[in-house]
Amino acid sequence: MTNWRWWMVVLLFVATTVNYLDRQVLSLTWKDFIAPEFHWTDNDYGTITAIFSIVYAICMLFAGKFVDWMGTKKGYLWSIGIWSTGACLHAICGWLTVHIEGYGSVAAMTAVEAGSTAALAIASTSVWLFLAARCILALGEAGNFPAAIKVTAEYFPKKDRAFATSIFNSGASIGALIAPATIPVLAQFFKDHGVGGGWEMAFVIIGALGYVWMGFWVFMYNKPEKSRHVNKAELEYINQDYTAEENAAAAQTEKKEKTISLWKCFTYRQTWSFIVGKFFTDGVWWFYLFWAPAYFSDQYGYASSSGMGVALITTLYAIVTILSIFGGYLPKLFVEKKGMNPYNGRMLAMLIFAFLPLPALLAQSAGTISVWWPAIIIGLAGAGHQAWSANLFSTIGDMFPKSAISTITGIGGMAGGIGSFFIQKGAGALFTYSEQAGSAFQFFGFEGKPAGYMIVFCGCAIAYLVAWVIMKALVPKYKVIDVK
Repeated sequence: MTNWRWWMVVLLFVATTVNYLDRQVLSLTWKDFIAPEFHWTDNDYGTITAIFSIVYAICMLFAGKFVDWMGTKKGYLWSIGIWSTGACLHAICGWLTVHIEGYGSVAAMTAVEAGSTAALAIASTSVWLFLAARCILALGEAGNFPAAIKVTAEYFPKKDRAFATSIFNSGASIGALIAPATIPVLAQFFKDHGVGGGWEMAFVIIGALGYVWMGFWVFMYNKPEKSRHVNKAELEYINQDYTAEENAAAAQTEKKEKTISLWKCFTYRQTWSFIVGKFFTDGVWWFYLFWAPAYFSDQYGYASSSGMGVALITTLYAIVTILSIFGGYLPKLFVEKKGMNPYNGRMLAMLIFAFLPLPALLAQSAGTISVWWPAIIIGLAGAGHQAWSANLFSTIGDMFPKSAISTITGIGGMAGGIGSFFIQKGAGALFTYSEQAGSAFQFFGFEGKPAGYMIVFCGCAIAYLVAWVIMKALVPKYKVIDVK
């Protein structure tokens, strides 16, 4: 038997890694490189990440349908091409701000008195420009997971999908792991050599990686039944969930392009179960992704470009990466060893993973002992999310036909983006307010900005258990959607 399906996983893994690298450039450069130039506050950054989330959410609603309509190959190419362009466009935001505001140089703009009318104008203009680039990034990135989940459903039987998904989904952790070790270093290198503020080249270099990936995708991907790299034995393994008659019927159905309409999808409880799982938990992961560098810089004084800052973020995502990949193997164990059906095995695994983020309740308190404890605890919470996410994605393939997988993924992604919008905007506003309020703002023994972080950590810790309970109530038993 050939093993071409695993090369598809490699491509999906690399695409997801690049996806998260592009998403991380801003979070790793805004506090120490970009904010001083544009006089940003936490609220400004929160606005940018929140709008990114809501645009991503809206685009996700249609991205899945677009991939189903365009086809996996072309749909993925359009997606990564657009987001790579959006990533590179961030680099010109500084140049445009200087010219729009009429300053002779970035240094003159940076020297403006903080809190002045001129500083507020600079911040406002730059935020709008970054939002424009961020919206293009969101438009393209919205297609990554609908396309990747569709490829997984095409190339793997149900019992292997969560494991395959956990492998390519670990690209999010790998991207987040590579990012702190490379992006601040790139930014600092180019800044030291007088190439703008340094952060511009970080956006360009990381953004250009997507164009390289597109070349490999064009030559390597095809549907398994059409791929010259997939032999009969592998194709039979891929299609093992169905009888010969069912495979023939499925092929005929696909040929007729029989799909579920976008609005029809909202009539199924299975769709709402997926929506709930994404709404409550995606924002938690994005909070860790977008705010962890600023957290260690704000609370402990370790800039993202410092050795200690890099070590903390790298440790955090190393824990996520190592532990999360086993998340896809657990339901496979339940199915093969315990004889459970794929959905029940996945839900049991997700319940186990829902407990991993609970130690985040102690992250802020543990930081008073050592800065390493928050890094470890957030790492465990992130690993729980990635394991949860891999299985959550796979529930779609368990219950929906292949023709609807990208559409349902897109709908769930929309819900996750909306949830993230509330967390990002809420966190940014909360941190700015709590910092200004100082000792007047208290929560669980903390005051000022640390109290703000404590509030958000508490919400992130319990989100998964809340989501699991609602999901189980919506779909208590395994039930496949029958498209008639």
